[in-house]
Amino acid sequence: MAMMVAAARRLAGRSGAAPALSSVVLRSATLQTMAGAFREERDTFGPIMVPADRLWGAQTQRSLQNFDIGGEREQMPEPIIRAFGVLKKCAAKVNMEYGLDPTVGKAIMQAAQEVAEGKLNDHFPLVIWQTGSGTQSNMNANEVIANRAAEILGHNEVKSLYIQMIMSIGLNLQMIHFQPFIPSLKQLHSSLHTKSLEFKDIVKIGRTHTQDATPLTLGQEFSGYTTQVKYGIERIIGTLPRMYQLAQGGTAVGTGLNTKKGFDVKIASTVAEETNLPFVTAENKFEALAAHDAFVETSGALNTISASLMKIANDIRLLGSGPRCGLGELILPENEPGSSIMPGKVNPTQCEALTMVCAQVMGNHVAITVGGSNGHFELNVYKPLIASGLLRSLRLLGDASASFEKNCVRGIKANHQRISKLLHESLMLVTSLNPKIGYDKAAAVAKKAHKEGTTLKDAALNLNVLTAEEFDELVVPEKMLGPSD
Repeated sequence: MAMMVAAARRLAGRSGAAPALSSVVLRSATLQTMAGAFREERDTFGPIMVPADRLWGAQTQRSLQNFDIGGEREQMPEPIIRAFGVLKKCAAKVNMEYGLDPTVGKAIMQAAQEVAEGKLNDHFPLVIWQTGSGTQSNMNANEVIANRAAEILGHNEVKSLYIQMIMSIGLNLQMIHFQPFIPSLKQLHSSLHTKSLEFKDIVKIGRTHTQDATPLTLGQEFSGYTTQVKYGIERIIGTLPRMYQLAQGGTAVGTGLNTKKGFDVKIASTVAEETNLPFVTAENKFEALAAHDAFVETSGALNTISASLMKIANDIRLLGSGPRCGLGELILPENEPGSSIMPGKVNPTQCEALTMVCAQVMGNHVAITVGGSNGHFELNVYKPLIASGLLRSLRLLGDASASFEKNCVRGIKANHQRISKLLHESLMLVTSLNPKIGYDKAAAVAKKAHKEGTTLKDAALNLNVLTAEEFDELVVPEKMLGPSD
C-alpha cells in the first residue's frame, strides 16, 4: 500500500492531476504519513529509518539529520538536481555499452529522465551546506534513481542499483542556464542601442567628477551603456569553452581508476548529444577535479557585468532625479507609488532593484572566489557553494536585466526643455574658448561668470577677451561633440 500511495503521489506531482486511486486510499496515505510511517534502510553505518513515501535512502537521511542548516530556502538548486538526471541517464546509456544489463539500464534511464524533467524534485531535500564535494547530493540522486528504477522494474526497492557519477559534471551542466541569461542581456543591449539612436541629436551637458563638463549628445551617452552590455555578453560567452569541459571519467583523484578506457570521451559525447551543448571531456582531469578556475572565471565575467549594470542603473536614476529639484534630464516610466507618506511620489524602483541584484552578485563572486581557491590537493571541496552561487548570480542578473529593460529602459524619454536649460547654463562651454584666448583667460571668464551669477558671454565681454561676434562663433554646443576638421 505504501509503495502504491508513494507512486500515486509522484504521478500526481508529475501530471498535476490525481491518479486513479480512491479518496479512501489517499486519506489512508495521509494518516500513515502523519502517524510517521517509515521503512528501514541500511548503509555502512548501519540501519536508519526513512520516510516510507520517499525514494531517498540511508545516506540522504543521514545528511538531513547532520546538516540542518538554512532550511528549505537553502536546498540544492533545482538546475543541479535536473543536471544529475541528465548526466546519470547518459552514464547508464554509456555503461550499457560496457556490459550493464539493458533491462536495468533502460529502467535507470527512465528514472533519470524523470529527475531531469523535475518530476521527482520532492525527493531531493538536501541543503547546499553539506560535504564540500556534494557527495551526499550525488548519493541522493543515486538512491532516488535506483529506487524509482526498481519501481519501474516491479521491485519494492533496490539498494545496489547505484550509478557511478561525480559532482563536477552536475556543476558543469548548469551551463544550460546560460540559455535564458544571455537573451536577457541581448534584449537589454538592443533597447539601449535603440535609445542611443533615438537620442542621437539631443545635445546635453556632460559631467565628470559629478561636475559640469563639455557637451555630448544623449545618444552618445547611451552608446556607452550599449557598449558596456555588448562587451559583457562577449565576456560571458568567452568563458564557455572552459565551462564545457567535463571531469567525468577522472573518478576519485583524476586517474580514471575503475573506469574503462574511452569512457570519459563517450560520456562527454553522450551528454553533449542529450543537452545539445558542446560538452567535451576535460583536457586534464586532475585540474578539472582539484580546481574550478573556469567557474571563478565565469563568475568574474558576471561580476564585471554587475559593475557595468550598476553604473548604467545609477546613471539613469541620477539623470532622472527630480522631477523638479534634481537633474531631471530623463523622464523614467512611472510604475507604482513611491511613498506611503508623500502623495504623488514616484521612485526609480527598477534602478534600485537592479543595483541591489548587482551588489548580491558581487558578493556571490567573493564567495565563489574563496571556494575556487580552496581546491585542497586533488579535490575542490566547495562545489555546492560554487554551483549554487553561480546559478543564483545567473538567475538574478538575467531576471533583473529583463525587468530593467521592460519596465524602465524601454520607456525612458528625454526631457528636452530641462536638457537645453542645463546645457546653456553650464560654465564648461568656456572650454571652446581655449584655442582662441588660452586656458588662463578662459578660466578667468568661467570664474567671473560663476562668482557674479552672469553668463559666460557677459563675463567674456566685461574682461575684454572677446567680442560678442567672436563669442557667438566659438561657443556653439553642437560644434563641441567631436574632433574638429
